[in-house]
Amino acid sequence: MAHSEPRPSTPAITAPAASVARSATAGQPLRVIALGQSLIEHDLRKHPYEGFVHLNEHLRGADIVFSDLETSIRPPSGAVATREGAYAHSADPQVLDCLRELSVNTLALSNNHSFDLGPSGLAAAIEHAHRRGFAYAGTGRNLAEAAAPGYRECAQVTTGLVAFASKVPDGGRADDSHAGVNHLCRSASGALDEADARRILASITLAAQRATFVIAYHHDHYWEPDWHDTPRWKQDWAHACVDAGANMYVSHGVPLLHGIEIYKQRPIFYGLGSFIFHTRTKLGHYEPSVWESVIAQCQFRNGTLTALRLDPVALNEAGDEGADFLATRGRPRLATGEQARAVMERLRSISTPYGTVLEIGAGYAEIKVSRGAPAPAA
Repeated sequence: MAHSEPRPSTPAITAPAASVARSATAGQPLRVIALGQSLIEHDLRKHPYEGFVHLNEHLRGADIVFSDLETSIRPPSGAVATREGAYAHSADPQVLDCLRELSVNTLALSNNHSFDLGPSGLAAAIEHAHRRGFAYAGTGRNLAEAAAPGYRECAQVTTGLVAFASKVPDGGRADDSHAGVNHLCRSASGALDEADARRILASITLAAQRATFVIAYHHDHYWEPDWHDTPRWKQDWAHACVDAGANMYVSHGVPLLHGIEIYKQRPIFYGLGSFIFHTRTKLGHYEPSVWESVIAQCQFRNGTLTALRLDPVALNEAGDEGADFLATRGRPRLATGEQARAVMERLRSISTPYGTVLEIGAGYAEIKVSRGAPAPAA
């Protein structure tokens, strides 16, 4: 699990000192699955649907299954909402049990909805993630805790997570005395805040010193005018995260797929779309591609990518008729047939500018991994 010796009222989120040394067996293969963001407000198990069991079986067996919890968790005593309307998101703790049943074991808590129920909702997310044994990172009672890596022991190695978010709503950014999100801000000119960048890169380096494998997670809402475009500053930043010690960079925020780059034999996912999308927006609000994403199955050895398979995911825009409409929309299943092929073709097109080669098979794709580029020094 991520953290040690929790206190019930204010769960600890600093890393345990004794259990995070590098494993002597770090050369063993590590299987890591990266999913789209999980905007989950309803327990999928309460409304069984075709595809859930198959998806569940598909995700089993990986050492790390990663997603972002894009909702605040309701505390038992209630909370004061900081956002209203269709873009306010909160859920009961049982949604975390649903994610655990789907084999998710590593969660980023840093995003633009982390503070939708204020400090108490943020604290509830931390507490319930801890209780259920997730590795987690990205929020805390202060900035030091929000910036701290989370760790997980698996496959006889230690893995780490550093999570942060850009364009967090007012009041939701952590500081020395205020609970909130680990943030990466940009100035009006577009430059990254130097203090934020230094803090995050230092956390990645710290995690890389303690863990064999590190995920850098970025929830980003600094979107381009055309939200399909990935800005150059983000590519530079992702490279900096890998250079600092990350073995994988994953980003969400824009609810659709962006390209994939292999940089120094380490994958960069500029946007993995949505794994679960319980939006309350009207039908037709989003373009069709918002309702598609992928499961990225990665194999690493000694922290270096050796194989990467992509499985297309389809989410249903329309839920069941009646009272369960919202609870039954945005549910994932493995895409098949022409839809699967179309998702893979689109992902190949947007990844080609990074020099990434996708080889499309029957209902999946694989990325050709170069063996020649050196990995960054740990």
